[in-house]
Amino acid sequence: MGNSEQHDINESNPVPTVAPLKEDAEMLRATNKITALYCRLSQEDSQEGDSNSVVNQKNILLNYAKQNRFLNPIFFIDDGYSGTSFGRPGFQRMLDEVEAGNVSCVIVKDLSRLGRNFAMTGMYTNITFAKHNVRFIAINDNYDTINPNSTDSDFGQLKNWFNEFYARDTSRKIRAVNKAKGERGERLTTNAPYGYMKDPDDPKQWIVDEAAAQVVKRIFTLCMEGRGPSQIADALTNEKVLNPTAYHRREGRNPPTRSTGTPHRWNA
Repeated sequence: MGNSEQHDINESNPVPTVAPLKEDAEMLRATNKITALYCRLSQEDSQEGDSNSVVNQKNILLNYAKQNRFLNPIFFIDDGYSGTSFGRPGFQRMLDEVEAGNVSCVIVKDLSRLGRNFAMTGMYTNITFAKHNVRFIAINDNYDTINPNSTDSDFGQLKNWFNEFYARDTSRKIRAVNKAKGERGERLTTNAPYGYMKDPDDPKQWIVDEAAAQVVKRIFTLCMEGRGPSQIADALTNEKVLNPTAYHRREGRNPPTRSTGTPHRWNA
């Protein structure tokens, strides 16, 4: 799940002659739990500079955990994921650990790292984490659920609303920029889709990639013959046609998807 650091627990009486107090037993059980250090970075956040970079977040969280003696810190990271959705793989892995009772505390750099959805963020911090006795800390916002009556906790809900408003405002700005680019006839994606390539003389324009275009035309022909997506994928796989990711890598381009390790495997 990530890098972990554990602290030794010194016991003055390793063989007690009487049953431990209830508080001592709870403390010993708590040491088996992890401190979840959660980092998230979206494309919009990365444009603001290094302050929200994953590296910077990890340094802040780990230093805080060390200074405040939080045991068994483990990172959960979502790099390139928007805070408006909670279907992020790193967050879901952390949530699984929370619901399994394996987490004592969740720590984030600030509330916006957990999410930019007012209702969902509040549900997780006030209901889900509380249900499983998980303490939640947002360092830069001075937010700590162990002290629900503090002024910072009162302002936490307001900050969650502002975080959602920021995400909506950013989304509106991006749509406005894309609309203007589209009206000028500019392409709206960084990478040209399979079958096209960037014009060497004008990277903002695409030209037909003749080699890939032959495959696209074959897919179209198979479709017109009545074959479904799975049948077409099987045919291309059996013919050992390079899939788009493998083809782009062979041509020296940087595809947006990761290599599957099976260059001739097509899926529906």
